[in-house]
Amino acid sequence: MKRVPSVEVGAERVEGERRWPMAVTLIAAMGLPFLLPSGFTFVSSWLAPALEGVLLVALIASDPGRIDRRQASIRVLSVALVIVLVAGAVVVAVHLVSDIIRAGPYTSSPTQLLRVGSLVWVYIIISFSFIFWELDGGGPEERLLAPRQFPDMAFPEQLNPNVAGPGWRPQFFDYLYLGFTNATAFSPTDVMPLARWAKLLMAIEASGSLVILGLVIARAVNILK
Repeated sequence: MKRVPSVEVGAERVEGERRWPMAVTLIAAMGLPFLLPSGFTFVSSWLAPALEGVLLVALIASDPGRIDRRQASIRVLSVALVIVLVAGAVVVAVHLVSDIIRAGPYTSSPTQLLRVGSLVWVYIIISFSFIFWELDGGGPEERLLAPRQFPDMAFPEQLNPNVAGPGWRPQFFDYLYLGFTNATAFSPTDVMPLARWAKLLMAIEASGSLVILGLVIARAVNILK
């Protein structure tokens, strides 16, 4: 499909969001498995990063620069990337919880415990940020080219037009911030989930974050006694 460099919103021309913020964040996530202890993942530590790297290269080649092409193939690549990222986060999160409960070797010292726990927690935040970014309003391309009348997630800028310029729409950093605040507050902060899937995913992230932080803190206190 032909690239649409910008769309008309009132008197403003709105361009597609740049891909580099999500690419940089994804590259950071790709490095997390290598910072975890050897054998911490159930599969090879390079498998998920390798798949993510291939999918990222394919996405950049299909839609370089700004995200403004509405194609089924690009959508498939984006969803596949999110699935691989989330699968990797789930694996390390399950392994962390299991190791803490069993008092395993990977969480036997305070330093190791806090390091591994922090890495897994960041992994979870990044993964859910990508989920929100990809699903809200049908994804970044859909939000640009065919914005829906009723949003799945309501940002303050959408609820109060006086605090944002014409044509404002959430971009990747907004979802990264959403993933972080939801994981730390264990509840919505400034972004309100309206769609049922959004409420469910935010509840899952908040619950997972609460479990991970609670177990890490409890285990650290037990070790330090």
